[in-house]
Amino acid sequence: MSQHKNKGKESAEGGNVGSTIVSVFFILAGFLTLYDTQSYSDADSSVFPQAAAILLIICATVSTIQNLIRPVTDEGFGRGSWWRRILLVTTMLLTCAAMTYIGFLLASAIAFIGGMIAAMHDRWSIKKSIIYLASGALIMVVFYLLFRYALYVPLP
Repeated sequence: MSQHKNKGKESAEGGNVGSTIVSVFFILAGFLTLYDTQSYSDADSSVFPQAAAILLIICATVSTIQNLIRPVTDEGFGRGSWWRRILLVTTMLLTCAAMTYIGFLLASAIAFIGGMIAAMHDRWSIKKSIIYLASGALIMVVFYLLFRYALYVPLP
C-alpha cells in the first residue's frame, strides 16, 4: 500500500515538473514581450502587448507558486480525446496563418468553429447549433468593434 502512495507522489512531482517548466516558459515569454515593446516607435501600439505580457507573467507566476506549494496528484494531460487537442491547435495555427489574407472576422470564424467542434462533448442539435453560431458571431463582431473603434487596433 505504501508503494501505491509513493507512485502517486512520483506522478504528482512529474506532472508538476512539466507544469512548472511551462509556467516558467510563459514568464520568460512575458518578459521578452515587455522588452520587445520598448522598441515600438508608437507608444499607443505597445499598450495591448504590454498589458497581455503583464497578465501572462502574473498568471504564470501564480501557477508556478501553486505548483511548488501544493502539488497536484493528477497529471491531467494523458486523458481525453487526442483528436480534439490536435483540432484545436491546428485551428489556432490556421487562424493565425489565414488572418492576414482573409481578415479578422473570417479568421475568427475559423477559430470559433474549430474550437466549438473540439469543445463540444454533447450531441449537436439544430437549436444548439443556432445558439452557438449566433453567440459566436455576436462575440466576434463585438471584439472586432472593440479593437477597431474603441482601442484603435489596426486589424486585417
